[in-house]
Amino acid sequence: MNSSRVMAVVFAALCSGPAFTQTWIDYYSSLDDFRIRAPGEFEVEEMAYPSEYGVVLPARKYNYSQGGDNYSVTVVDYTQAERLHEERDRNEAEYLLYWEIDIRASVAYAATSFRQRGGQVTYDAYHYIDRVEGHQLQITNENESRTYAAIYLHDSRLYIIEATVVPGSLPPGMFQQSLSFMDQNGERIRYENFLEASKVRRSCGEIQEGIACNDWTR
Repeated sequence: MNSSRVMAVVFAALCSGPAFTQTWIDYYSSLDDFRIRAPGEFEVEEMAYPSEYGVVLPARKYNYSQGGDNYSVTVVDYTQAERLHEERDRNEAEYLLYWEIDIRASVAYAATSFRQRGGQVTYDAYHYIDRVEGHQLQITNENESRTYAAIYLHDSRLYIIEATVVPGSLPPGMFQQSLSFMDQNGERIRYENFLEASKVRRSCGEIQEGIACNDWTR
Protein backbone atom coordinates (compact mmCIF):
# COMPACT_ATOMS: atom_id res chain seq x y z
CA MET A 1 0.00 0.00 0.00
CA ASN A 2 1.54 3.33 -1.01
CA SER A 3 1.90 6.26 1.39
CA SER A 4 -0.93 8.35 -0.11
CA ARG A 5 -3.36 5.46 0.30
CA VAL A 6 -2.21 4.96 3.92
CA MET A 7 -2.86 8.64 4.69
CA ALA A 8 -6.31 8.43 3.10
CA VAL A 9 -7.23 5.43 5.24
CA VAL A 10 -5.97 7.11 8.43
CA PHE A 11 -7.89 10.31 7.64
CA ALA A 12 -11.09 8.36 6.96
CA ALA A 13 -10.72 6.55 10.28
CA LEU A 14 -10.27 9.83 12.12
CA CYS A 15 -13.27 11.43 10.44
CA SER A 16 -15.46 8.53 11.49
CA GLY A 17 -14.78 9.26 15.18
CA PRO A 18 -17.15 11.12 17.48
CA ALA A 19 -15.16 14.36 17.36
CA PHE A 20 -15.93 14.73 13.63
CA THR A 21 -19.43 13.29 13.51
CA GLN A 22 -20.65 15.33 16.47
CA THR A 23 -23.00 18.15 15.51
CA TRP A 24 -22.68 21.26 17.64
CA ILE A 25 -25.69 23.45 18.36
CA ASP A 26 -26.29 27.07 19.22
CA TYR A 27 -27.81 26.78 22.71
CA TYR A 28 -29.85 29.67 24.12
CA SER A 29 -31.17 30.01 27.68
CA SER A 30 -33.87 32.62 28.18
CA LEU A 31 -33.87 31.75 31.90
CA ASP A 32 -30.27 32.82 32.43
CA ASP A 33 -29.76 35.08 29.40
CA PHE A 34 -26.84 33.41 27.67
CA ARG A 35 -26.00 31.70 24.40
CA ILE A 36 -23.19 29.20 23.79
CA ARG A 37 -21.98 26.67 21.22
CA ALA A 38 -22.54 23.21 22.70
CA PRO A 39 -22.08 19.61 21.53
CA GLY A 40 -25.72 18.77 22.32
CA GLU A 41 -28.80 19.64 24.35
CA PHE A 42 -28.14 20.30 28.03
CA GLU A 43 -29.90 18.67 30.93
CA VAL A 44 -30.83 21.42 33.39
CA GLU A 45 -30.99 21.08 37.16
CA GLU A 46 -31.47 23.46 40.08
CA MET A 47 -28.70 23.46 42.67
CA ALA A 48 -27.30 25.34 45.65
CA TYR A 49 -23.96 27.18 45.51
CA PRO A 50 -22.09 28.07 48.74
CA SER A 51 -20.47 31.49 48.40
CA GLU A 52 -17.08 32.51 49.76
CA TYR A 53 -18.64 34.61 52.50
CA GLY A 54 -21.06 32.13 53.96
CA VAL A 55 -24.40 32.27 52.14
CA VAL A 56 -26.00 29.62 49.97
CA LEU A 57 -27.10 30.97 46.59
CA PRO A 58 -29.56 29.54 44.07
CA ALA A 59 -27.92 28.26 40.91
CA ARG A 60 -28.77 26.38 37.75
CA LYS A 61 -26.50 23.84 36.05
CA TYR A 62 -26.67 23.01 32.34
CA ASN A 63 -24.90 19.73 31.69
CA TYR A 64 -24.08 17.53 28.67
CA SER A 65 -22.04 14.29 28.72
CA GLN A 66 -20.96 11.93 25.96
CA GLY A 67 -18.25 9.29 25.73
CA GLY A 68 -16.42 10.40 28.86
CA ASP A 69 -16.46 14.09 27.89
CA ASN A 70 -18.48 16.50 30.02
CA TYR A 71 -19.63 20.06 29.25
CA SER A 72 -21.44 22.33 31.69
CA VAL A 73 -22.56 25.89 32.32
CA THR A 74 -23.36 26.81 35.92
CA VAL A 75 -25.17 30.10 36.53
CA VAL A 76 -25.13 31.38 40.12
CA ASP A 77 -27.69 34.02 41.07
CA TYR A 78 -26.15 36.74 43.28
CA THR A 79 -29.06 39.16 42.87
CA GLN A 80 -30.36 38.35 46.36
CA ALA A 81 -26.94 38.39 48.00
CA GLU A 82 -27.65 41.51 50.07
CA ARG A 83 -30.83 40.05 51.58
CA LEU A 84 -29.20 36.68 52.25
CA HIS A 85 -26.30 38.33 54.05
CA GLU A 86 -28.69 40.43 56.14
CA GLU A 87 -30.54 37.28 57.22
CA ARG A 88 -27.56 35.10 58.10
CA ASP A 89 -25.88 34.94 61.50
CA ARG A 90 -22.71 37.03 61.63
CA ASN A 91 -20.04 37.63 64.22
CA GLU A 92 -18.89 41.09 65.27
CA ALA A 93 -15.93 41.00 62.88
CA GLU A 94 -18.15 40.59 59.80
CA TYR A 95 -19.60 43.62 58.08
CA LEU A 96 -22.86 43.80 56.21
CA LEU A 97 -20.83 45.22 53.32
CA TYR A 98 -19.55 41.68 52.68
CA TRP A 99 -22.53 40.99 50.42
CA GLU A 100 -20.96 43.32 47.85
CA ILE A 101 -17.50 41.85 48.35
CA ASP A 102 -19.02 38.38 47.91
CA ILE A 103 -20.23 39.40 44.45
CA ARG A 104 -17.08 41.21 43.36
CA ALA A 105 -14.84 38.35 44.52
CA SER A 106 -16.96 35.61 42.95
CA VAL A 107 -14.82 35.13 39.84
CA ALA A 108 -11.61 34.86 41.87
CA TYR A 109 -13.28 32.48 44.31
CA ALA A 110 -14.50 30.16 41.55
CA ALA A 111 -11.04 30.21 39.92
CA THR A 112 -9.45 29.26 43.24
CA SER A 113 -11.89 26.35 43.54
CA PHE A 114 -10.67 24.99 40.19
CA ARG A 115 -7.02 25.27 41.23
CA GLN A 116 -7.67 23.43 44.48
CA ARG A 117 -9.02 20.36 42.71
CA GLY A 118 -5.52 19.22 41.88
CA GLY A 119 -3.83 18.49 38.58
CA GLN A 120 -1.43 20.72 36.65
CA VAL A 121 -2.67 24.20 35.78
CA THR A 122 -1.29 24.97 32.32
CA TYR A 123 -3.17 28.21 31.64
CA ASP A 124 -4.42 30.71 34.22
CA ALA A 125 -5.20 34.24 33.06
CA TYR A 126 -7.59 37.16 32.88
CA HIS A 127 -10.08 37.07 30.02
CA TYR A 128 -13.11 38.96 28.78
CA ILE A 129 -16.02 38.41 26.41
CA ASP A 130 -17.79 41.42 24.89
CA ARG A 131 -16.00 43.53 27.52
CA VAL A 132 -17.41 41.44 30.36
CA GLU A 133 -14.43 40.61 32.54
CA GLY A 134 -13.57 37.13 33.73
CA HIS A 135 -10.92 34.44 33.96
CA GLN A 136 -9.89 31.31 32.06
CA LEU A 137 -8.03 28.20 33.17
CA GLN A 138 -6.77 24.99 31.58
CA ILE A 139 -5.87 22.03 33.78
CA THR A 140 -4.35 18.62 33.07
CA ASN A 141 -5.96 16.28 35.59
CA GLU A 142 -4.31 13.32 37.30
CA ASN A 143 -6.09 10.86 34.95
CA GLU A 144 -4.71 12.82 31.92
CA SER A 145 -8.11 14.31 31.07
CA ARG A 146 -8.15 18.03 30.33
CA THR A 147 -10.38 20.69 31.91
CA TYR A 148 -11.08 23.99 30.18
CA ALA A 149 -12.83 26.56 32.39
CA ALA A 150 -14.04 30.12 31.99
CA ILE A 151 -15.71 32.32 34.61
CA TYR A 152 -17.55 35.62 34.11
CA LEU A 153 -19.65 37.93 36.29
CA HIS A 154 -22.48 39.75 34.54
CA ASP A 155 -25.49 41.54 35.98
CA SER A 156 -24.96 39.93 39.42
CA ARG A 157 -24.90 36.44 37.94
CA LEU A 158 -21.80 34.26 37.86
CA TYR A 159 -21.31 32.12 34.76
CA ILE A 160 -18.98 29.12 35.19
CA ILE A 161 -18.10 27.35 31.93
CA GLU A 162 -16.43 23.97 32.29
CA ALA A 163 -15.47 21.25 29.83
CA THR A 164 -13.50 18.13 30.78
CA VAL A 165 -12.44 15.83 27.95
CA VAL A 166 -10.69 12.46 27.95
CA PRO A 167 -7.26 11.95 26.32
CA GLY A 168 -7.58 11.95 22.53
CA SER A 169 -10.60 14.25 22.42
CA LEU A 170 -10.34 17.57 20.62
CA PRO A 171 -9.67 20.57 22.91
CA PRO A 172 -13.03 22.18 23.80
CA GLY A 173 -11.82 25.71 23.15
CA MET A 174 -14.92 26.60 21.11
CA PHE A 175 -17.15 25.75 24.06
CA GLN A 176 -14.94 27.64 26.49
CA GLN A 177 -14.88 30.84 24.44
CA SER A 178 -18.27 30.98 22.68
CA LEU A 179 -20.36 32.37 25.53
CA SER A 180 -22.55 35.41 24.79
CA PHE A 181 -24.70 37.43 27.17
CA MET A 182 -28.23 38.21 26.00
CA ASP A 183 -30.78 40.86 26.90
CA GLN A 184 -34.47 40.23 27.67
CA ASN A 185 -35.26 40.29 23.94
CA GLY A 186 -32.68 37.64 23.13
CA GLU A 187 -30.24 40.12 21.59
CA ARG A 188 -26.51 39.86 22.23
CA ILE A 189 -25.05 42.38 24.66
CA ARG A 190 -21.72 44.08 24.04
CA TYR A 191 -20.24 46.86 26.16
CA GLU A 192 -18.36 49.92 24.95
CA ASN A 193 -15.85 49.92 27.81
CA PHE A 194 -14.92 48.13 31.02
CA LEU A 195 -16.33 50.70 33.46
CA GLU A 196 -19.54 49.59 35.18
CA ALA A 197 -19.39 52.14 37.98
CA SER A 198 -17.10 54.87 39.27
CA LYS A 199 -15.69 54.91 42.77
CA VAL A 200 -16.05 58.14 44.73
CA ARG A 201 -12.80 59.37 46.23
CA ARG A 202 -13.09 61.04 49.63
CA SER A 203 -10.48 62.05 52.19
CA CYS A 204 -10.98 61.12 55.81
CA GLY A 205 -11.50 64.80 56.60
CA GLU A 206 -14.65 64.76 54.46
CA ILE A 207 -16.26 61.85 56.32
CA GLN A 208 -19.16 63.09 58.42
CA GLU A 209 -18.61 63.59 62.12
CA GLY A 210 -19.12 60.53 64.27
CA ILE A 211 -18.04 58.00 61.63
CA ALA A 212 -14.54 56.58 61.98
CA CYS A 213 -12.28 56.72 58.92
CA ASN A 214 -11.60 53.00 59.28
CA ASP A 215 -15.30 52.11 59.37
CA TRP A 216 -15.40 49.82 56.31
CA THR A 217 -19.13 49.25 56.68
CA ARG A 218 -19.75 52.69 55.13
